[in-house]
Amino acid sequence: MSNTQKNAYYSLFLLIVFMMVFYYRQWTASPTLTHIQGVTMGVVKYNIKYLDEKNRYFKPEIDKVLKKFNDALSTYIPDSDISKFNKDSIFVFQSPHFLKVLKACKEVYDNTEGSFDATVAPLVNAWGFGFKKEQLPDSSTINELKKIIGFDKIEFDNTSIRKKNKKTMLDFGGIAGGYAVDIVADFLNEKGVENYMVEIGGELICKGKTNEDKLWRLGVTNPLYKQENQPKLSYIVEVENRAMNTSGNYENFYIKDGKKYSHTINPKTGYPENNEMLSSTVFSKTCMIADGYATAFMVLGIEKSKEILKKHTELEVILIYRDKNNEIETFMTEGIKKYVKKS
Repeated sequence: MSNTQKNAYYSLFLLIVFMMVFYYRQWTASPTLTHIQGVTMGVVKYNIKYLDEKNRYFKPEIDKVLKKFNDALSTYIPDSDISKFNKDSIFVFQSPHFLKVLKACKEVYDNTEGSFDATVAPLVNAWGFGFKKEQLPDSSTINELKKIIGFDKIEFDNTSIRKKNKKTMLDFGGIAGGYAVDIVADFLNEKGVENYMVEIGGELICKGKTNEDKLWRLGVTNPLYKQENQPKLSYIVEVENRAMNTSGNYENFYIKDGKKYSHTINPKTGYPENNEMLSSTVFSKTCMIADGYATAFMVLGIEKSKEILKKHTELEVILIYRDKNNEIETFMTEGIKKYVKKS
């Protein structure tokens, strides 16, 4: 064999070794953590973190997913599906989003004795917390509005939804944010992503682990954090393959004539709820369901919420409330305790 042939074989051998090392590193390299940020629903910020073996960048596709969601369910878009229904008495579903959220609303409505009610929109608007800004309705206005409130005043099947009273309106504000989280998670699942955290406006779902091979760690806001010497977080929770949603009256409220009015409207009384509950954090398989129950528990108060939790053991909660002595207390279901750490 000539030196030229030897050199050629040697070069070929080095090339093969190089290629083997290159592809080995490609196969064994850990994917980098991708972080996507953006805005949806007009002003709501989202944060999405995920590990993808192919290191793909999904922001344009996720924005398209969220646009379709808004086009169906945003009350701030005049020609959205829900806005069209609120103007008319019947609506034929144009996308799958409307029906899916309706079914979830009915489930939570039935399971919470009507404490979560998506038809509460006229009352929410009257108190200045909805897509129409008014404030401090009088008792006669409240009584008139209560006549058109109630999920039993609408009916739907798999193709359309109808009103029994033409003045009844829907607002999915207490559950749609959670659904937005779910559909982004569904998108990532379809793309084969097995480790992610999706957060939209403080509503979250986590799957798998972080790039450090640890469970995702999330904070539960201290409902008194704006008071002097109060920390921002009450608890840190390790979240494993589930959704988390917190509802509270510590952010969205106003004070008029020295009285505080919170955004949590009790659909039965027609007034902002002012019970002992300070915040309600719910863990569930879907963020939409967690969202609905978190809202309902704020209306129900601590004892009624405990009764419902006995029947629905698939839910885990962290409920922060004031006891009879005005002391701050926390109730946790057994299944969540091992994942919780004091902040």
